[in-house]
Amino acid sequence: MRLDVVTIFPGYFDALELSLLGKAKQRGLIDVHVHDLRDHAHDKHRTVDDTPAGGGAGMVMKPEPWGEALDGVLAESEAEPLIIFPSPAGEVFTQRMARELAEEPHLVFGCGRYEGIDQRVFDEYAARGRVRLVSIGDYILNGGEVATIAMVEAIARLVPGVVGNPESLVEESHEDGLLEYPSYTKPASWRSHDVPPVLLSGNHAAIAAWREEQSIERTRRVRPELLSREQRGESRARHAAE
Repeated sequence: MRLDVVTIFPGYFDALELSLLGKAKQRGLIDVHVHDLRDHAHDKHRTVDDTPAGGGAGMVMKPEPWGEALDGVLAESEAEPLIIFPSPAGEVFTQRMARELAEEPHLVFGCGRYEGIDQRVFDEYAARGRVRLVSIGDYILNGGEVATIAMVEAIARLVPGVVGNPESLVEESHEDGLLEYPSYTKPASWRSHDVPPVLLSGNHAAIAAWREEQSIERTRRVRPELLSREQRGESRARHAAE
């Protein structure tokens, strides 16, 4: 998978050199290219923003640097990339979306700043190919860099070979629509807190049933909107019985 990122803060993406993603880069599983948007601003101040048309607070990122930067990225692409702009006005990023995007051979992320990017940039590249505005939640960040790093990690770890044990990916929160069950390790007792006996029983069927029940109960408490109608009913019945 090839990943291109356009940003005015390339240093943010040094984090992609760490941990599993750094190892994946070294092994050639992901190919990351970070581009400084200011390299495409040709005045002496390397200006990438200007006052908003119609007035208002803040500054808006100019279309010319974005056009030059994205044209350069597209010219190097062997397949039609999907361009993603992190935006609070976009569709919400989910695990399902991460799995979908992990199938793409080439993703391009455009990190906006200030009051955002001139709308004509989105319109231009949507007319020429594929563009998605994506939000990582209902809150505002200073720019798209943090959101891009979050999405890149969620997506790239699903690329085959990036995570050593692929079975661990299917038991995580949101993979089956539920939050993950609680995890324990040794010792069996710590500060008067004990590992649930079922996990020490060696009964794999009982362990699987306990984990499923814990997932449903945790989801009921924290994210009840994720439960199906049947799961909500089962959870309420168990809760009442307790």
